[in-house]
Amino acid sequence: MVRASGRRDPIRRRSPAVLSVIRRRLEDTVKMAVVSALARRPLEQVSGLLRRRFHRTAPAALQVTVRDAINQGMDEELERDEKVFLLGEEVAQYDGAYKVSRGLWKKYGDKRIIDTPISEMGFAGIAVGAAMAGLRPICEFMTFNFSMQAIDQVINSAAKTYYMSGGLQSVPIVFRGPNGASAGVAAQHSQCFAAWYGHCPGLKVVSPWNAEDAKGLIKSAIRDNNPVVMLENELMYGVAFEFPQEAQSKDFLIPIGKAKIERQGTHITVVAHSRPVGHCLEAATVLSKEGIECEVINLRTIRPMDIETIEASVMKTNHLVTVEGGWPQFGVGAEICARIMEGPAFNFLDAPAVRVTGTDVPMPYAKILEDNCVPQVKDIIFAIKKTLNI
Repeated sequence: MVRASGRRDPIRRRSPAVLSVIRRRLEDTVKMAVVSALARRPLEQVSGLLRRRFHRTAPAALQVTVRDAINQGMDEELERDEKVFLLGEEVAQYDGAYKVSRGLWKKYGDKRIIDTPISEMGFAGIAVGAAMAGLRPICEFMTFNFSMQAIDQVINSAAKTYYMSGGLQSVPIVFRGPNGASAGVAAQHSQCFAAWYGHCPGLKVVSPWNAEDAKGLIKSAIRDNNPVVMLENELMYGVAFEFPQEAQSKDFLIPIGKAKIERQGTHITVVAHSRPVGHCLEAATVLSKEGIECEVINLRTIRPMDIETIEASVMKTNHLVTVEGGWPQFGVGAEICARIMEGPAFNFLDAPAVRVTGTDVPMPYAKILEDNCVPQVKDIIFAIKKTLNI
């Protein structure tokens, strides 16, 4: 074999034995290269995976119960201002009847977390007097049904003093505790007092639904220079909600008198406070599958009522349903409907406003009767479809 240059191929000049050795060595080299490549491939694949960027989910949001949110709010205010103190039945050594004040007595001692006798009129009067003297008491009622024992202190002493003194004597006090229906506690422990206290000038009345509401409103109530009634719900104490980053700050406050739109919608406005807000959101989720978009408003404050937010929503949706756990006559829903009728939003309504309320009877003890006396999700769905003529 002759190359183009005229030289003979050097391999051709070698003996067959040499060529055989060379071939074997080449074959061995190729085999080793193949084995080495196969051995390296998994490592290269792994290193390639390590270099890839995986989709990272957002960290799980902090979950906080309503009970712990109120506790956290009171704790921060007790720490912030030495004039703040808590008193009520079993709030200290027992950590509260519903464990809302858990740990506060051990942290702040007998002088600031005070167990009282079973006498609402007595300890409510002590709290009002302390507020007049410059302290900032948090007066816990084991249930607001028992606040009837202290109604004179709440209304005549706390609510009216600032007006009667010509603005010279403020009464910075918080009356708080569970309000409305619970479960199986019958007529004398199931009443909603939102309309009762919301009726009285001189008081501010707040009604939280979730953990964010609870912390922001208790802190605002404690810092307010007026008497504030905070209506909590026993059935919500153990319910956990996502707790946004801003709510975890010690400076977090929710302004009293401002509602929150919990869900945007275009077909109907649904207004509620406290536990029924959750029912309204459930109803809205069900109806959205049928093409009905509900705007759900969480009142947060009963007095002063944020009627502007409700009016703006009604002007957009042209329909209104109110939901509450209290009795129908002279209730929160009745007030909302009256204010809408008297204001600019009335001319935007395409149908009469509808109220969903508790049944107009004292709360029965039997569970099946109790369920039929408290607004359920199905009742809200029915009212919404009735208003939309569906």
